[in-house]
Amino acid sequence: MTRVFDNDLDAGFGTRAIHAGQRPDPLAGAIMTPVYFTSTYVQDALGQHKGYEYARGKNPTREALERNVAALEGGRHGFAFASGVGATDAIMKLLAAGDHVVCGENVYGGTFRLFDRILRSFGLAFSFVDTRDPQKIADAVTPATRVIWVETPTNPLMRLTDLASASTIARKAGAWLVVDNTFASPFFQQPLSFGADLVMHSTTKYLNGHSDMIGGLVVTSDDALAERLQFILNAGGAVPGPMDCFLALRGTKTLHLRMPRHDENGRKVAAWLAKRWGDERVIYPGLASHPQHALAKRQMKGFGGMISVEMGSREAAGAMLNRVRVFSLAESLGGVESLISHPASMTHGSVPAERKAAMGLTDGIVRLSCGVEDGDDLVADLEQAFAGL
Repeated sequence: MTRVFDNDLDAGFGTRAIHAGQRPDPLAGAIMTPVYFTSTYVQDALGQHKGYEYARGKNPTREALERNVAALEGGRHGFAFASGVGATDAIMKLLAAGDHVVCGENVYGGTFRLFDRILRSFGLAFSFVDTRDPQKIADAVTPATRVIWVETPTNPLMRLTDLASASTIARKAGAWLVVDNTFASPFFQQPLSFGADLVMHSTTKYLNGHSDMIGGLVVTSDDALAERLQFILNAGGAVPGPMDCFLALRGTKTLHLRMPRHDENGRKVAAWLAKRWGDERVIYPGLASHPQHALAKRQMKGFGGMISVEMGSREAAGAMLNRVRVFSLAESLGGVESLISHPASMTHGSVPAERKAAMGLTDGIVRLSCGVEDGDDLVADLEQAFAGL
């Protein structure tokens, strides 16, 4: 029987989501990849083994997830980590003291915390810039720049980076372009096709889609980078357990079914919010009023379920957040259930107040992750929560 494996890009996205990277179970032919609960592997003889020695280095369940997501991103190599921050940390270990990173100013708060409060003390230098403007990226590059790190769309201000332009700048600087693709997922955006060198995900979010595991993943098509990342993964040891990998792999099988519904609900909720609260207060790339709507249409295949809205004050935000019933007040995003959060005090609580103010992240902003419920129910929930505001 012919099966679709790792990089058969002629197959459709849904076919790859379900089949890519997964080998037939050699014991019983199980349709689902087994969960290999083992810490070590018996060797046939001294120096002879089946490619597996110790589970920190390789685990068959983890490898299936790695191959699967790599195929969805159009890459050749994937590496799974215990969290999205763990994946970010591993990428930074490609660098050495004295190296410089140009980073988007509006990145996930955990990324900023890792860069600013931990990695600076190891001799890395960071410049945080508004990557909406390619010229600002280029102006921040120095002879020591080794990485340009961007999120697009950003968390939570939904700002976009022109990936083709950023890739050109990185090539000219002799740097790697790294793209956090968590918000878009490979269903809506594939940064490698625009020239990115590395793509990372918090698999916790859309790839898993069910809010029941923590994980991260890095994809590349560069063989030399892949060899170094495999070494870092094994040496650093920030690997996910096999059950987490199984759960994420289960999630990717329905990514092509879930993402259109997230997108449909995102568009519906954003349109209602814009009508209720005004275009200028709703931040969603799918709205024509978004200043980068044209870029979103050019480099994304959909706009997803992430929306931010400016409520005007922490008090107004809190009043609304305390009244939602279908949306749940919680951190994270990308699950089948709709979540709502207050970025300034939650996901970006570790970012200094002056930096939040400089980038426009106010206490009045709330962030919505539209799930896959009935869209009319999401709108009705917001309508009752907004009543009287």
